[in-house]
Amino acid sequence: MSSSASAVKPSEPAPRFTNIITSRPEPSVGLITLNRPKALNALSTPLFKELNEAVRELDEDPEVGAIVITGSEKAFAAGADIKEMKDKEFSDVYKNNFLESWTLLTKIRKPIIAAVSGYALGGGCELALMCDIILASSTATFGQPEINLGVIPGGGGTQRLARTIGKSKTMELVLTGRNFSAAEAERWGLVSRVVEGEGKVVEEAVKMASTIASKGRVAVIAGKEAVNAAYELNMSEGLRFERRLFHGLFATHDQKEGMAAFAEKRKPKFNHS
Repeated sequence: MSSSASAVKPSEPAPRFTNIITSRPEPSVGLITLNRPKALNALSTPLFKELNEAVRELDEDPEVGAIVITGSEKAFAAGADIKEMKDKEFSDVYKNNFLESWTLLTKIRKPIIAAVSGYALGGGCELALMCDIILASSTATFGQPEINLGVIPGGGGTQRLARTIGKSKTMELVLTGRNFSAAEAERWGLVSRVVEGEGKVVEEAVKMASTIASKGRVAVIAGKEAVNAAYELNMSEGLRFERRLFHGLFATHDQKEGMAAFAEKRKPKFNHS
């Protein structure tokens, strides 16, 4: 073999995703990082296609118990990709049900935690709202500024905000387009917790995801399903639904193991069945 031939190195396989990065900071935790730094992680159709594929795979992976979605320190996601939208016509967006694919994230059964730093505006705020728990850095800035572009939120902002922070505040934010801080978001109940320190919010989100993943997987899925039902059902129907899920868990190994471990004063060994 010639020296020139021997110097040629085999090419590495191309990365599977171009708009996101997937990793496993813990064996039971899937981490998805939005990766369009030049566009401040603006949400495009190609990005959401990759995001949906990644979360679906993590949802189906028996080793994974919880998922974390994050962006960069500067921007979780600074909005939807306006360059992609600006020339679209009504017939196009209506016929193709534009943004409908964004709702696929809400069909995932395992818990999803948003770790938000920097800007979470427009579609970025809506993406965070689609997640089950939001942890925010003290630098996080939220908002639904679509009114400044001559439109309104189209990825669930009006509906999920109203269910979380009430009509009056939602009206103010949607109709004025003003941004709001992480401190306000925590005070209104939009975020679970504000985390101080650069880079700490992802660390805390992974820690929380790891804790959730250590619990019985069937009970975790049932817990998520029950809480989400509270937004769809009236109180009596919601209570009945919760009881039925509770009753159903008595058919699982983890219920027997968890209660036996409590009675025997030892740590349970869940097998997620």
